Order: sequence, then structure tokens, then C-alpha cells
Amino acid sequence: MTPIQKVVLAYSGGLDTSVIVPWLVENYGCEVICFTADLGQEEELEGLEEKALKSGASKLIVADLREEFARDYLFRLLRAGAVYERKYLLGTSVARPLIARHMVDVAHQEGADALAHGCTGKGNDQVRFELTFAALDPRLKVIAPWREWDIRSREDALAYARSHNVPVSSSERSIYSRDRNLWHMSHEGGELEDPWQEPDPGVYTLTRSPEQAPDAAEYVEIEFESGVPVAVNGERLSPATLIATLNRIGGKHAIGRIDLVENRLVGMKSRGVYETPGGTILLAAHRELESICLDKATLQYKDQIALKYAQLVYNGLWFTPLREALDAFFDATQGPVTGQVRLKLYKGNLIPAGRRSPFSLYREDFATFGQDDVYDQSDAEGFIHLFGLPLKVSALVGLPISGLDMPEPDYSRFKRD
Repeated sequence: MTPIQKVVLAYSGGLDTSVIVPWLVENYGCEVICFTADLGQEEELEGLEEKALKSGASKLIVADLREEFARDYLFRLLRAGAVYERKYLLGTSVARPLIARHMVDVAHQEGADALAHGCTGKGNDQVRFELTFAALDPRLKVIAPWREWDIRSREDALAYARSHNVPVSSSERSIYSRDRNLWHMSHEGGELEDPWQEPDPGVYTLTRSPEQAPDAAEYVEIEFESGVPVAVNGERLSPATLIATLNRIGGKHAIGRIDLVENRLVGMKSRGVYETPGGTILLAAHRELESICLDKATLQYKDQIALKYAQLVYNGLWFTPLREALDAFFDATQGPVTGQVRLKLYKGNLIPAGRRSPFSLYREDFATFGQDDVYDQSDAEGFIHLFGLPLKVSALVGLPISGLDMPEPDYSRFKRD
């Protein structure tokens, strides 16, 4: 093993990271500082310090990053309209660069010479963590125990924990791998690995099923300022509080359940079930407001590069010049995206119920089907002739019309003497 004096470990308190602490001490003979980012895991953070110290860590550092996460990461996703492979709202993907950046800061503050994570060699997160480490301080050594040790299963990890007196709450009956933060909850493993198998109702934790949702619809109104949500039902809220509020409202009405077979960065397909109630509401509301505030060309081009933005985030390329450049474009589009959107929530459905903005480009006097003074309907004939001219030319090239071939065009009059 390369000599290591002190390592900062991304610590969740789950089985894997609990076992990694004594493994690092045993195999590298180093001091282990555990770092936990509070991104809205709520009760999952309880008892972490005691668990980390009993596992052999010298200390646990917990950083409350909820507001930073919402303001600087989640709302950037929202303004971009980034969705990976049609469904995934990138809840895990966007959290990793934030955690990794603070790990680098802690390493500098504590004088650590290495960073460690509990990501497996099959997953995307190892890439997201390590690309961020490389972008911010490539001098720090990276330790990925799942790529080094002999532990190959959950049962192996539990056996190692027992042999080293590591306190873990996991049991061999725990079949799901989960990740939770302010934006979402993800579920993988167990019967979910069969894409034909419907998820067990017990999988879900943040959302009710449509069958259990209220029989009465609920309206929610969201206010935006330059693309940033600032209020729910007339009450101004901080970014993290706003998302948490919508999580509760959306979860009650079965909003935000996603079942997806996705293409991992490392080359394989995987099946995941995601719950993103507040994020789903915000994305729908933001799109409705953009529909009246952005011109046609900007809106359509923005949709195209939103796909690229989603790929960058999914692939762990947050700290790159391209991501920053795309953010500059999105920032430039969001100035007029100011106003209110009203949505109707009912048994898993999000139904637009109204949108308004002082910068709306929608004009009733232009759009009306009745007689008006701003649009002469007879002008449409000339527009259609010009707009359809390429189609007409294509049709005339070698195509018989009524059984007769069209004459070749005569260019003789354009010849010079």
C-alpha cells in the first residue's frame, strides 16, 4: 500500500462506509476522518458520530449543505431543464460534485493526503467523485476500497463488520441500495434488478401510491423570479425549505415516482426506481412559465442543450468549462422567466391550471380566432407558398404529374452572350 498519513472518507454511516473505516486503518495504517454532507437525509444522520468513532475514525465532520445544494446545484438543474434519458431528474448525480468539493476543502483544512469513497467499481458515483477530486486537487491520492479489497458481497461486509466490532444497522435481509437527499430518494437492487418485475409497494418511502392519495385534488401555486422558485402558495421560502415543502405536498399526491432502465456511464444498463416529488412539481411549473416567457427559437434551442447538460451532470463533469459555459447560456435565458404557475395535483397527475408573467409573450389579441387588427389572415397564403417552396421543388424533380413528365427547366435566358 502507498504510505498514507490521513484520509478523508465520504461517510454515510451505512454498511459499506462503516466497514471501510477499520479497513483503511488496518490496511493503510492511517488516520481516518469521516465527512458527512447533510443534504436532507433527515433521520439517516442520527447517531452518525458515535458510529464513526466506534468504527475507528478519529473524528466525524458534518456539514449542513442543504441551502447550498438547493441554491447552487438543484436550481441550476431546474433552470437548465436537465433530465437524463427522458425521466431521471439527476438527484444522486448532482449531489456528488458538491460532496466531493467539500471533501477536498476538509482535506486541505485537516492536512490530509488522501480521499476515499465507498462507491463500487460498477457504478457511476466513483467517476463523479474522482473527476471532481481531479478537477480540484489532483495531488490527493484516491482510495476506492471496492476496487481493492476481497469483500464481494453484502454478506462479506457484514461478516467483516462483526469480526471488527463495527456497529451496523444493516441486516442480511436489507436488499435495497438507497440514496436520499433533499431532491430525491433512489432505490436499486432486489427484485428491481428484473425490469419485468413491478416494484413492491414497500419500496417507496417519500410518496404515497395513487390508490392511497387523497380523492380530492390540491392546487399549488409557485412563484419564480428569473427562473428561480421563491414562493409556494404566496409564502416566500428559502431554497431548501421550498423544496422540502413541495416534497411533502407532492408525496401526499403520489407525484414524482419514476421507474427507469438507464444507461450507466460505465457501460451497462441498470434499473432504478426514483422518487422526486418536489423536483417533479418544480420542473413542470418551470416549463409552463417558460412556455409563455421565452421566444420560439430560444425555447427550442434550450431544450436541445438541456440534454447535453444532463449528460454532463450524469457523467460527473460538473467542474468543467463546458458546464460553466452552458450555465452562462441558461442564465441569459432566465431573466424574463418571472411569474406564477398554478398546478393541480391529483393521484400522481400534474395538471397545469394557470400561468402568468409580466414578461409574457402570449397576446390574446394575436392568438384569437376572431377578427382582429394585428393579423391579416390573407397574408398566410403568401407565407405558405414561400414556406412550402422546397417541398414544391422536390416534387417537381422527375415526378410524373397526371401521367406526364414535367419539362426540364430552361436556364438559357440566364446565359451570357
